[in-house]
Amino acid sequence: QVQLVESGGGLVQPGGSLRLSCAASGRTLSNYALGWFRQAPGKEREFVAAITWNQGSTSYADSVKGRFTISRDNAKNTMYLQMNSLKPEDTAVYYCAARVMWSSGFHDWGQGTQVTVSS
Repeated sequence: QVQLVESGGGLVQPGGSLRLSCAASGRTLSNYALGWFRQAPGKEREFVAAITWNQGSTSYADSVKGRFTISRDNAKNTMYLQMNSLKPEDTAVYYCAARVMWSSGFHDWGQGTQVTVSS
């Protein structure tokens, strides 16, 4: 099991930026993909972005393409989500998650960090 701890959430005005971090421990990540998900009040959890740890291949939800950038620092075992041009509809609890490459779904989750976009 991978332990995941998110940080970096907060309150930001529309159009602003935030960078989320996800520190991973407990496993070597060479066969893992890590991702970001979010859940807004009253809505289901949705996929935001993902990255494969070895190759660094990325994927994004259409709603964040061009605004959010996912990256990782192998030496620090940390994943990031740079969020620019934030909108009120980006308000949610953001979770990081991990899965082994041959798993059909993400199976390890962090506790979440709140992002609020409001003036």
